[in-house]
Amino acid sequence: MSPATINSTSDAVDFLVEQHERIKRLFTETAETVDAEQRKAKFFELRRLLAVHETAEEEIIHPRARREIGDGDGAAIVDARLEEENKAKKQLADLESVDIGSPEFQDKLDRLRRAVLAHADHEEHEEFNRLRQELDPDALQRMRKTVELAEAMAPTRPHPRVESAMANALVGPFAAMMDRAKDMISKPRG
Repeated sequence: MSPATINSTSDAVDFLVEQHERIKRLFTETAETVDAEQRKAKFFELRRLLAVHETAEEEIIHPRARREIGDGDGAAIVDARLEEENKAKKQLADLESVDIGSPEFQDKLDRLRRAVLAHADHEEHEEFNRLRQELDPDALQRMRKTVELAEAMAPTRPHPRVESAMANALVGPFAAMMDRAKDMISKPRG
């Protein structure tokens, strides 16, 4: 089972909220791990989950929210989430170039954690709750399958400025192939 796969839920919103919880745990585990190789492994897992999770939201959830959330709120909500995601991708990409054992890594990891957790809270309260109001349970359950498929084909590393469904469709397959090759070469033991 990949780190992004969670099998205990029935719909897209529950699935993504459970991933938010896993992301929170991985931030804590990464920050608290003393051994450099174990920290590298935790960060590798965190980075991968963040990348596939955000790609699926950008390809599946945000476009649907933009269409379904009425009164023009959908576009404003999604635009704010996309801006947050792009900032987090930049932070994550920057963090990849920092020595994992350095105080700078800890500081940047903490700043990223705060930004990602605030973003997840906004998604859950402003976007996911509204989707639950607008869509019937069957539609949300079907969306979960689409989200899982998107995650299976998503890039595993951050790609700032690739946050729309169209950009992901154009760049995503090539980026995913390159990311997965890099991951095979650089996957930490631990």
